[in-house]
Amino acid sequence: MISIGTPLLWSLFAVFVVVALAVDFFVLNRQGAHRVSMREAGIWTVIWILVSFVFVAFLWWELGGLGDDPDARRLAHDKALEFITGYLVEKALAVDNIFVFLMVFTYFATPPEYQKRALMIGILGALVLRAVLILLGAWLIATFHWILYLFGAFLVFTGVKMWWAAGQEPDLESNPALKWIRRHFRIAPHYDGERLFTVIDGVRVATPLLVVLLLIGIVDVVFAVDSIPAIFAITTDPFIVLTSNVFAILGLRAMYFLLAGMHERFHLLPYGLAVVLVFIGAKMLLIDVYKIPVQWSLSVTAAILGVTMLLSLVIPGQPDAKPRGAYPFTRRREQPPHDEP
Repeated sequence: MISIGTPLLWSLFAVFVVVALAVDFFVLNRQGAHRVSMREAGIWTVIWILVSFVFVAFLWWELGGLGDDPDARRLAHDKALEFITGYLVEKALAVDNIFVFLMVFTYFATPPEYQKRALMIGILGALVLRAVLILLGAWLIATFHWILYLFGAFLVFTGVKMWWAAGQEPDLESNPALKWIRRHFRIAPHYDGERLFTVIDGVRVATPLLVVLLLIGIVDVVFAVDSIPAIFAITTDPFIVLTSNVFAILGLRAMYFLLAGMHERFHLLPYGLAVVLVFIGAKMLLIDVYKIPVQWSLSVTAAILGVTMLLSLVIPGQPDAKPRGAYPFTRRREQPPHDEP
């Protein structure tokens, strides 16, 4: 499989991701548990978007976007468009991911000051998971070309399923993963700071925060299965696939706190995402008949998402309903129930 990823580009990208995560964890530990304001979330969201476009600008320049070789300029132009399109698709799918995170936090009455660390751990797991799935997907496509048709059919099916499920209130109480967790863990009826385990009556039990982390990890798996085929429909270059995914995920935590209070405004967005998935799936199914240019993919995706968000602001949505089976507690204990550090 042809890729622009040279050892230098892979090394620079790996160093950047490690530094970005280290800075994020350092800031997280220094701030401690606190409620993230809209201003803070907005600033970090803008920073991550700017960093992503600085990266694609560097990539475009590195590939010869300013050089005299027309072939190099064309390659730089195509790869930059592939990155931007993949980044937009993954960012849009991440918005749907955010709304599911919000549902989990609401269901378990997770205090806002604890959500930040839960999201950070979940994002770290998502980065590792997607790297593995992308490398596996690249190998499958290089070895079995027909797997593209399977990916395309899966995206069309996922898009149709998302369309029919849009607007329906998810029932977390009947979720198989939550049922499995409840069968295998004894769960405390309250939070104990940011601890994942606590001691009640001499017995070590899981806190609701551990359940939240496990569910966020499961959500990451589900969304990765949807989003990885979507990006391979845009490009099969492993370097572009991985970098666009990683940059979309790195800003997920800040974007969550920015959109958490506005999710009802974009109530039609799931319909737009469904249409995007069907379009990308059809693009993959037609790849050997007609290859839709990346410019068209970017334009169509941006237009669908833009129109959907605009209609969401114009057409009023249904009033928010309380998630069914909400967890039976609303406050945390002020004093740790045990003597552990």
